[in-house]
Amino acid sequence: MVTARSSRRRGRRNRDRHGRGLRGPLYPSTLPVASTRAEKFDALVLDALEPIEARWRTELTKLDVAVDDVPEVAKDTADAAADAEDGVLADSGVPLARLVRAGVDRRGQPTRARIVLYRRPLEARAKDSADLADLVHDVLVEQVASYLGLDPGVIDGES
Repeated sequence: MVTARSSRRRGRRNRDRHGRGLRGPLYPSTLPVASTRAEKFDALVLDALEPIEARWRTELTKLDVAVDDVPEVAKDTADAAADAEDGVLADSGVPLARLVRAGVDRRGQPTRARIVLYRRPLEARAKDSADLADLVHDVLVEQVASYLGLDPGVIDGES
C-alpha cells in the first residue's frame, strides 16, 4: 500500500524521532520554580517598590515604573554625556536605570514620568539573589530621589 507523504507526516507530528511524543513542562505553572528570570525580576522590583510607594504614595501618583531587558547603548561620548544629565544611573558606562521625565511624545500626546530599570545589567552586577534585591532597591531609591528632587536617604527613611 502506497501512501502520500502528507498523510504519513500527519501521524508523526505529535511524536519526536524516538517515538516518545512531545514533552510537557517539568513543573506546574503554579509553582514558583516555573517562573522565568524576567518574571522573578519583575516580582523583585514590585517588592522593592512597595515600601517606597507606601511612604511616598501621594508624590508618586504620576510616576510609572517599568522594566526593560537591556538599554539602548549610546553611540558616542556626546550621547553618554547627555545621558548623564538625562536621569540615567550608570555603572562603568552601562545604564542600570533611566528616569524619563513627563513630557510630550512624537504624536503630541502627554506622557507620564517613568523609571525604567534594565534587568540584564542589574543581574550581571549582582552576586546572588539577595545582592540583586539590594541593588534593585538602591537603584529605585536613587531614581525616586532624583524624580522628587530629594536626598536618597530621605526616600529610604534613614533621616
